[in-house]
Amino acid sequence: MMRWRPRLASVLFVVNLLIFLLPLGGIAVLRLYESELIRRTETELNAQGAFVASIYRTELLRSLSSGEAAGVVSSGLSNYGIALPPKPADPKDPDGPWTPIDALLDMAKDRIYPRAPDAREPEAPADPVAQLVGKRLTPVLLTAHRVTLSGIRVTDFRGVVVASTRGDLGKSLMGQEELRGAISGRHVSVLRARVGEGPSPPVESISRRSGVRVFVAMPVIERDRLVGAVLLSRTPLGLSQALHVNRSYLVGGGAVILLVVFAVTALTTLLITRPVKALIRQAEEVTLSHKAVVTVPLSSPGTHEVAQLSKALAQMSATQEKRADYIRTFASNVSHEFKTPLTSIRGTVELLKDHFADMSHEDRDRFLHILEQDADRLARLVGRLLDLAKADVVQPGAEQAPVPEVFDRVAHRFCCDGLNVTFNSPPQLPPVAMAPEVLESILSNLVDNARQHGSPAAHVHVSAHHETDAGKDQVEITVQDNGPGVSASDAHRIFTPFFTTARQSGGTGLGLSIVQALAVAHHGSITLEESPSGARFRIVLPVNPGHPAQRKKA
Repeated sequence: MMRWRPRLASVLFVVNLLIFLLPLGGIAVLRLYESELIRRTETELNAQGAFVASIYRTELLRSLSSGEAAGVVSSGLSNYGIALPPKPADPKDPDGPWTPIDALLDMAKDRIYPRAPDAREPEAPADPVAQLVGKRLTPVLLTAHRVTLSGIRVTDFRGVVVASTRGDLGKSLMGQEELRGAISGRHVSVLRARVGEGPSPPVESISRRSGVRVFVAMPVIERDRLVGAVLLSRTPLGLSQALHVNRSYLVGGGAVILLVVFAVTALTTLLITRPVKALIRQAEEVTLSHKAVVTVPLSSPGTHEVAQLSKALAQMSATQEKRADYIRTFASNVSHEFKTPLTSIRGTVELLKDHFADMSHEDRDRFLHILEQDADRLARLVGRLLDLAKADVVQPGAEQAPVPEVFDRVAHRFCCDGLNVTFNSPPQLPPVAMAPEVLESILSNLVDNARQHGSPAAHVHVSAHHETDAGKDQVEITVQDNGPGVSASDAHRIFTPFFTTARQSGGTGLGLSIVQALAVAHHGSITLEESPSGARFRIVLPVNPGHPAQRKKA
């Protein structure tokens, strides 16, 4: 069972993806961290604003109830401030007492407004009650300012400053969009560009280096009436300062990234570099070795492609060794087969050269006949060798061979030589997937083999039938003769080149080798089957897929 291994393209994709994600991940983390710093500042301002608004509302109610401000009737809150439309009840939590304010600012999504406009002169002075409360509240804000570093301004219900940490009392802030939203009864948070003053402070300084400033405006509401507003602002912690503060965590993150780099390197080395080097060593051994070297597939190829390459290299090495052994055996057999007639020719020529004048006419004819027979044998050997070479390299094409028509030509040729050849097949026998001349060569070699090994009254019967077995569509051809058959000791050698028991009758031992090579080249096979009399060969050839019967079945 073949183990699953990743493909080389997958490994390279993962490696490149990791390399691609490292800087993007760093940028995304820094961006998220910067937004988190802004939201942290927004959360702080929301908490501070809630406390300031609560204190202002409490003091305002106390002043309205006691009538501390001159000219103000102590009628409570009924006519003070601006009436707001009642808020619809939350169907999910109609009686819920909690009204948390979420921090939602995001550097990537929210608009960054220009620098806040300067406070302007109001159309009317601040409400006297609000001025009185603001006067008492300002010292508290200044004290808190030294700790929180937040800019805090409290306005009356018309947007006029009554308490501030910035010294703009009595000025109107209605020029700021966020304050106008608070006066209308909404909580507003915005980002505004910050204009730097002087050189950037060192990272250890309490002065923050961010390019934006967070503004939070919240209304002060009592019984559906707007009685004032609170505006807070604070510069969030700069990214460089935050990184300096969290430098120990950054060192840990850098170590993690370094480990990722090492892991990517190790992955690439394990899955690609080491297997490829092992393949290079195997290829060098095969190339440089003077002896045959048979390689084996790598035990740890790493990736699917390297496993395939390793397997292909091992198969190539085994095929190379097999072919080298075949060439050595073939060369030895060819040398032996050519040696006998050449020796006979050489001896005959020497006899004729030395005794030609003294020979009788009958002896000359006998020696010349020997020369002719040896020359014919050499010609047959050369022709058979050429046929075997062609059979070894033949490539199947799109041709189709009708078996009955090809057999008729073969039978006609051998019947002229006195050989009895018969054939039977079903009427709808499909053609086989090979050229007609190739099928004719296969049948001719088998019939000729029967003629060489049979008696003068030899009979060869050829039968064919169509068979579908285990999803394979094929034609089986059986060639049966009435000769002496093949002995058990020779049965395993009959397809070996140059093996023959009919050398005296002109056999070269190459006919069955040619048949086997042609059948295998066309994805077929040939086997010797047991038979009570004579020799019986079974040839299996694939059916041509373009035949009408095949298309109809498909």
